[in-house]
Amino acid sequence: MYGIAAIALGVLGLISRDFAAVWQPIENLIGAADRKLIAVLYAAALLVAGGATLWRKSAQTGLAMLTGLHFLATLGWVPRIVGYWRIYGTWNGFFELFSLVVAGAIAYAVLAPPSSAWRKQTLQTGHYLYAACLLSFAVGHFTALTQTAGMVPKWLPPGQMFWAVATGVFYLLAAAALAVRFKAALAVRLVTVMMLGFAVLAWGPLLLRQPEHFTWAGTAITVALASAAWIVADSLSQRSSESTARAVDSNALQVGSDLANPPV
Repeated sequence: MYGIAAIALGVLGLISRDFAAVWQPIENLIGAADRKLIAVLYAAALLVAGGATLWRKSAQTGLAMLTGLHFLATLGWVPRIVGYWRIYGTWNGFFELFSLVVAGAIAYAVLAPPSSAWRKQTLQTGHYLYAACLLSFAVGHFTALTQTAGMVPKWLPPGQMFWAVATGVFYLLAAAALAVRFKAALAVRLVTVMMLGFAVLAWGPLLLRQPEHFTWAGTAITVALASAAWIVADSLSQRSSESTARAVDSNALQVGSDLANPPV
């Protein structure tokens, strides 16, 4: 899904000859005269990299490319933060794109051989960085409750403001769960489901009413964010399985040693 979201963003960029609305502020890093050309090249790169992730042999190459491309878009938020540092939306925009960078690095590490020296450290660091992203998402909700509530369907009980606050709390709890490693995989899986819910319930109706560049971009970015959460959740489950397997192997070796060397 991470690769498919990149493909969608690439197709959108090629059609519009532009970046994904406010979510890819790469224009802050380039000259205005080169905007369309860079946007098309960037979109084509997303398309190629996203496609590469769909095949096992080229997946790591595609993930490395996507990590770099999303990092470039993340850097585009830095001038906005400098210019509007008192508006938390700029900080949250940075962390949204940064979560895609973190997920790409985690996915790359997951596909590396378990014996790789850097693999464990990359996963551990990536999980803490993603927890920081989740914390930012929570703060972003709480500092823009009215705007967030406006995205919630009016028919959804018990009310728009309830879900604006609740989803912020859910992000906060997930960040804490990941930071202290308590039910972390479950927490991030629930975040994945919540983000997919945003794509369907919040962006879906907008897309039907206003199928324009902004809504297509918002939907694609939301799916990308959900895929990032999915990657993190899977990596947490894999680490847990690997730890269990190592513990079983250690116990088996100990039992074998005890049988081979019985007490006198």
